[in-house]
Amino acid sequence: MLRSLLVVLCLVLAGLVAAVIVFRPDKAVHVAAGFVSHTLCSETFVAGLDPTQTAAEIFQNMPGIRRLLPVLRYRVDRAEKSVTVTLGDRFETRAVDRDGIGCRLVYATVPNVTIAAASPPGDAAPASSAPDIAGPAAVEPSDEKLRAALDRAFAEPESGARRKTKAVIVLHDGRVVAERYARGVGIDTPLLGWSMTKSVINALVGILVRQGKLAGSSPAPVAAWRSPSDPRHAITIEHLMRMTSGLALDETNSGFDPSSRTIFTQPDMAAFAESASLTAPPGTRYHYSSPSTIILSRIVTDAVGGRAEDVRRLAERELFGPLGMRRVTLEFDAAGTPVGSSYMYATARDWARFGLLYANDGVVAGRRILPEGWVDFSASPTEGSRDGYAAGFFTNRGPAEYSRNRVRGGMPADSFFASGTQGQRIVIAPAERLVVVRLGRSQDWESFDMRGLMRLVADANLALNGPAR
Repeated sequence: MLRSLLVVLCLVLAGLVAAVIVFRPDKAVHVAAGFVSHTLCSETFVAGLDPTQTAAEIFQNMPGIRRLLPVLRYRVDRAEKSVTVTLGDRFETRAVDRDGIGCRLVYATVPNVTIAAASPPGDAAPASSAPDIAGPAAVEPSDEKLRAALDRAFAEPESGARRKTKAVIVLHDGRVVAERYARGVGIDTPLLGWSMTKSVINALVGILVRQGKLAGSSPAPVAAWRSPSDPRHAITIEHLMRMTSGLALDETNSGFDPSSRTIFTQPDMAAFAESASLTAPPGTRYHYSSPSTIILSRIVTDAVGGRAEDVRRLAERELFGPLGMRRVTLEFDAAGTPVGSSYMYATARDWARFGLLYANDGVVAGRRILPEGWVDFSASPTEGSRDGYAAGFFTNRGPAEYSRNRVRGGMPADSFFASGTQGQRIVIAPAERLVVVRLGRSQDWESFDMRGLMRLVADANLALNGPAR
């Protein structure tokens, strides 16, 4: 009996040791520390928000992170403009802000590449020719139905997850018709888009396609996949945009997944993502994957010269400047690649201006920014995507289960939207001449208050365009 018990105990111990070796809990801890330090740094020094409030609204209720809070400590150094995070007095990460380029994680073994804080003289973005979307003051809706829609968007439910809405903007026919901000946030406050940044990378890829520097159907120009004998050679730019590359980069937000490790533990995010093997032939399997957009970010960088300054110049001259986006910070990793999956800050109005570009078929003030057909391509459904993913956006077009549910919930059938963690959304409905921006810190970690977003869009559309025909 004793021998049998000892055998069982040995097997259990061996299993636990094997699990520790395979899952490496320290990897998840490093991810958590990197996530907190980078995010807290950016929210404090780029957005100018209170770090204590940020910690309460992002970290304290976030699955996984909240379990580590008893051993997590952070230090904000306003003189150095840095945030240092320690976990259990063992794991330490540090992020530093540099004016004009935002925050980056610092790695002791790999120096951050130097990025100029501003465009070189003579290369500044030209003045925007786009009509302005509003005057200097926040636009209070004149329509009672629109006012009620904003009231509901900011109201907290009597029970359940909190909305924590920070900003809502409704545009119709290119003008702001309703606008509201939470306390501590205003017209000039840059707000984090999280995965809405993926939609910005979509635009940069589109610009390069228009310029003839990239082609969506061609093999992705990744040096590691150059050999025709490498099965990854078949991965196209479109596969990366639709997250159907087949690479072993599935995103689960567990802290153990390669997606989390790419963004929060790797100084050269793209190189790490590009080293992934295939789990399925390219184009045959969809799975949401932030590293796919990181690879696209490196492709964009290489196509315009290979330096972070080259990407900033492209974005400022060809996108942000023409659109009139005035307060934008696109952040980079230690290798100088944009963190195109997650980290771009812009004011709510600037996010609205970005959405308006897609509502107007990629044209601003008579100037074509995106190639013809690019908007419809970006909003067309990806085969096999149950959540209604398209190409850098989620879409309500097509047969996907979630798309149909959103249309039933009141979102226009032609609409599509940029979407980020905690309910950052830009809803674009071209036929209705409607753009709706909602930014905040939703505590609903399952859908980020998708029901509230559907109600907001439906209410705004009804007030502006009348009952759906």
